[in-house]
Amino acid sequence: MTHDDSDPPAGPSAVAGIDIERVTAWFAEHIPGAAPPLRFDLITGGRSNLTYRVHDDGSGARWVLRRPPTGNVLASAHDVVREYRILDLLAGTPVPVPPVLGCCTDHAVTGADFYVMEYVDGIVPDDGESAAEIPRESRAAVSRSVIDTLAAVHAVDTSNGPLAELRRPGSYLERQLRRWHRQLTVGGVGPGPLWEVHDLLARQMPGERWTGITHGDFRPGNLLIGTDGNVRAVLDWELWTVGDVMADIGWLTTAWTSAEPFGWAPDPAEGYLDIDTVLSRYADATGRSLDDLPYYRAFALWRLAAIAEGVSARFRAGVMGEQDVDMTELSERPARLAESARAVLNG
Repeated sequence: MTHDDSDPPAGPSAVAGIDIERVTAWFAEHIPGAAPPLRFDLITGGRSNLTYRVHDDGSGARWVLRRPPTGNVLASAHDVVREYRILDLLAGTPVPVPPVLGCCTDHAVTGADFYVMEYVDGIVPDDGESAAEIPRESRAAVSRSVIDTLAAVHAVDTSNGPLAELRRPGSYLERQLRRWHRQLTVGGVGPGPLWEVHDLLARQMPGERWTGITHGDFRPGNLLIGTDGNVRAVLDWELWTVGDVMADIGWLTTAWTSAEPFGWAPDPAEGYLDIDTVLSRYADATGRSLDDLPYYRAFALWRLAAIAEGVSARFRAGVMGEQDVDMTELSERPARLAESARAVLNG
């Protein structure tokens, strides 16, 4: 997905998830300078929070609106008010985030909570096509900026103030393993690699050495990047928590080296820095040892396996609509990812 300066054609009179009349009235009251008529265009949809670009054709102003998916969803998994809060808390820190302008919790407006942030122009390299828009001469800079941005996220002080109050007791990894254990149990997953690797992860779990803001899905595909290679904004904070920052490192390492689960990965042959260079930069910036990284990489792969199992189950149940998918591939993917996690754990 690319954020560019060109406006799309006028949107349809109805936009899924948006009550145009009521949301426009809310904008006019709460967002300085907004005046009807406004146009709403869905940027990203699917199972994540829905993101819309909002246009004021009179002034040329643009904003971004985020709300949960439509239909029956777990509110805890799509808490946009919580997402708004972390963006608000990070304002003024070295972490680049879009400035937030307002949050609405009145479901009479459009059926769900939503928040509005400033529009930030840039490229979101979530597939090969969008990544190709980043000039080759900027790709080493992208690599440095991505890891410097993650180091900045992890440097935010969570020992005092509102962030300290949001820290939950116990180990982040323990909480995650419990959560996914429940999900797999409810899903009726039988004996096999997913459970076997879960037990290995539980037995080999390292202690939590460094606690801070954990994004939960930090990878190039959730960043807005300028053509100069600098990260302009970190997006998609719906999974953030105060927890073990090494989980972000394991996830980013997996995303950097495994194109298949994510659809695209930075390739040194295309001008990006290799993962060892990127990780060395993080270690130098933070002074943290990455000795436990294999565990966190294995955890990331296993978490991807658990996510893939849930996706496969929903397709098998016929609740994902008519989509052209390879059911054999969907069914085999969880075990394949779990075995990859086992291989990393076994060295």
